Amino acid sequence: MMNKRKIGCVVMAAGNASRFGENKLAALLDGKPLIRHALEAVPEGLVTVVVTQYDEVEAIAREFGFTVIRNPHPELGISHTIRLGTEQLLDCDGIIYMVSDQPKLQKNSVKELIRVWSSQPESIVGVCHRGKRGNPNLFPRRFFRELMSLDGDQGGNGIIRANEDCLQLVEIHKNELADVDTKDALDAISQVDNI
Repeated sequence: MMNKRKIGCVVMAAGNASRFGENKLAALLDGKPLIRHALEAVPEGLVTVVVTQYDEVEAIAREFGFTVIRNPHPELGISHTIRLGTEQLLDCDGIIYMVSDQPKLQKNSVKELIRVWSSQPESIVGVCHRGKRGNPNLFPRRFFRELMSLDGDQGGNGIIRANEDCLQLVEIHKNELADVDTKDALDAISQVDNI
């Protein structure tokens, strides 16, 4: 553990990927499924839960030793995934919320997120590139109840916008923010050099 505070991590891997047309997390990039790229970016020492509807994702998450929570209702939107993950980690001091379709995200960037938060543990800490904020974001415990009360396809953006006075940002490479929503996006990111 990088500090004495208990930090959780929710890997959100339950979406229907309707724009992709199939389970995009099983799609290969550089010979590895997207979900494996995501899980390799999770630093050691976190209490990590992977929320998913997919057997393939569960199998890979268990290889990493992560707790798996099945989301039988992905149609309820990302808020339901956030709620399921947060409920498992209520004893943590802070939780990192990671999406699973940013295959260029680097573990060192997530470690820097933790380092910044550890020095300002009442802050929300997010990543950005030239001021454009993205994922992941780390929320302190005081926001857990609010996160669990989100509805529909609503993530933590509204909470962040309402609390920008306590937001800290960590600059990362623009490729790390790139997400894969479509097969064209997967093709494009496969042309990008590793960071």
